Amino acid sequence: MTPLRLRMIDAMVLRGFAARTQETYLIAVGQMARHHHCSPDRLSDEQIQAYLLYLLQERHRSRSTVNLTSCAMRFLVCEVLGQTERRPQIPLGRTPQRLPEVLSRAEVAALLAVPMPAKARTFLTTAYASGLRVSELCQLRGCDIDSAPDRMCIRVVQGKGGQDRYGLLTPELLDQLRLYWRACRGHASGVDWLFPARSNPSRSLDRASGQRYYHLARDGAGITKSGGIHTLRHCFATHLLEAGVDLNSISKLLGHAQLSTTSRYLRMARPGYSAGGDALSLLSQLPKTSPPPPSPQPRH
Repeated sequence: MTPLRLRMIDAMVLRGFAARTQETYLIAVGQMARHHHCSPDRLSDEQIQAYLLYLLQERHRSRSTVNLTSCAMRFLVCEVLGQTERRPQIPLGRTPQRLPEVLSRAEVAALLAVPMPAKARTFLTTAYASGLRVSELCQLRGCDIDSAPDRMCIRVVQGKGGQDRYGLLTPELLDQLRLYWRACRGHASGVDWLFPARSNPSRSLDRASGQRYYHLARDGAGITKSGGIHTLRHCFATHLLEAGVDLNSISKLLGHAQLSTTSRYLRMARPGYSAGGDALSLLSQLPKTSPPPPSPQPRH
C-alpha cells in the first residue's frame, strides 16, 4: 500500500466514511491514475477534466457515476492533499431527475410467484414488505427480527450513513420468515446470518446475488420494466403512500435523512387506492396468484 493510499484511507476513516464509500473512492481514483499513467497526487486539473469527459463521451457512463468520480478526486485533492483552491476545477454536473419505474401490485405478486428457491423468494418478499436496501437485507441476522407482539420490527444495524433504525415487520412477513428459518436455516449451527452465502455460510449473502434473484424473478414473470432490486424499495414506498400511510412515517421506515428525499414518491403514487385493512401490510394487498411449486430444498 502506497503512502498516499494510506493517507486517503486514514482521512476517510477519520471522517466516518462507510466502508463501501471508501472502497468506491479508492477504485475511482485508481482508475483515473491508471488511465493517465500518473500518480494520483500529480494529476493536473486538465487531466482530471479530460478523464471525466472520457467517462461521459466515450465510456457513456451515467452522470451520477461521473459525479462520484469527481467527489473522489475532490476529496483526494482538497482533503488529503490540502489543495482546496482547486475545488472549482473539479466539476460536478447536474444529475437528471428521472422517476424510477414502479411495479403494480399484480406485477409484484407475479414476481414473487415465479418458481425459485426458498431463500430467493424470502429475500425478495422481505425486500418488498420491509423496504430495506439490498445491502441492509444482506446484513440481516436472525437476532435482528424482533417478533415480540409489542415490538414487531426489524432492526437495521448500521444502515446507509452508519445509522441504526427499526424497519417494518408485519405479521404476514413474520410468518414467511419463520417458515423459511425452520426449513432452510435450522441446520446451520453457530451461524446467525438470515441470508448466508451459499458457498460459505459463515458469510452473508452478497449484493450481487440479491440482484440476481430479482432479475431472474423479473424475467420469469415476464416483466419488462427496467431497474434492479431497488425497484422493490420504490414499490414499498409508493404502495404505502397509495394506501394512505403518511409521508413522515414512510420516510422513517426508509431511513431517509430528509423528508424531501421521500417526497418524490408523491409524484409516483396514483390517487384513489384503498388498502381495505392494515395499510402497512403490503403482502395482504397483493392480488392472489396460484401457489408456486415447491422450491428446491438447500443442500446442507
